[in-house]
Amino acid sequence: MIWVAATVIAALAQTGRNAAQAGLTARVGTIGATAVRFLFGLPFAVIALALAAMFWQIPPPDLRAVGFAAMGAAAQIAATAFMLMTMRGQSFGVATALMKTEPVTLALIGALILAEPLGPARMGAILLATVGVVLSSGASWSRAGVMPVVNGVTAGALFGLSAIGFRGAILALPSGGFFLRALTVLSLTLAMQAAAMLIWLVWRDRAALRGIARDWKTSLAAGALGAFASLFWFIGFALTSAANVRTLALIEVVFAQILSGRVLRQKVRPVQILGMALIVIGVGWLLAVAAR
Repeated sequence: MIWVAATVIAALAQTGRNAAQAGLTARVGTIGATAVRFLFGLPFAVIALALAAMFWQIPPPDLRAVGFAAMGAAAQIAATAFMLMTMRGQSFGVATALMKTEPVTLALIGALILAEPLGPARMGAILLATVGVVLSSGASWSRAGVMPVVNGVTAGALFGLSAIGFRGAILALPSGGFFLRALTVLSLTLAMQAAAMLIWLVWRDRAALRGIARDWKTSLAAGALGAFASLFWFIGFALTSAANVRTLALIEVVFAQILSGRVLRQKVRPVQILGMALIVIGVGWLLAVAAR
C-alpha cells in the first residue's frame, strides 16, 4: 500500500505549497503565484531526474506518453483558471465543496479513457466521501449562482482529467519502476507547463514576472514544495487508479477542520462533524476495496 503513504505525503506537502503561494498572491497576483509552482518546480524535477539517470536508465517517452502528459498539463492549467473564477464568484467553502467533486468525475473519466474498473463498491465509497466533503465545508448554498456552480464542477472535472492524463502518461512509458516513471512524467509535464506559463507572462503580464523574480526566495520554496508534492501524487498515480488517490486525499479536509477547531478555535457545526465522519467512512471503505 505504498500509494497510501505517497498520497498522505503529497497532501501534506501540498498544504505547505499552498501556504507559500498564498503569501505570493498579494504581491505578484493570482496568475503569477500560480506560475510559480511550474517555473520554480521544474528545476528541482530536472535535477532529481538527472541524479536518477546516474544510476538507472530513464524510460524514453513515446508519442502516446507525451500526448497524455500534454492533456494532463493543459487540463491542470485550465482547471486552475476555473477554480479562480469560482472563488471570485462564491465563498471559499462553496468553491472548495464544488471542486472536491473531482473524485466522482475522475472515476467516470478513468473508466472511459483508461478502462479502469468502476464497481459499485468503489463508486459508493467515492460518492460517500464526496458528500462528506460537501457537508464538512460548512458552505451556505442559498446564494450559490448557476455559473459559479458550473465553474466549480468544471474545475473539479478538469482536475480529474489532468490526473487521468498524468496516470495515462505514466502507464504509457515503456519501462522503469514506479518511481522512475513518476519522476519522468513529472519533469515532462512541468516543462510543458513552465513553457506555457512563461509565454503567457511575457505576453500578457510582465509585471507579475518581474515580481516573481524579485521574490525569488519565496518562489523557490513554493516551487520546491510543489515539485515534492507532485512527485508523490505521481507515485500514487503510478501504483493505483487516480480516483483512489484523489479520494484518499479528501482526508486532508478532516485534518484542516480539526486544525481550525483546535488551533484557530473556530466553531465546528454538527453537520460538519457528520461530513467528516462520512469522509472517514468513505476513505476507509475505499481502502478496504483497494486492498482486496
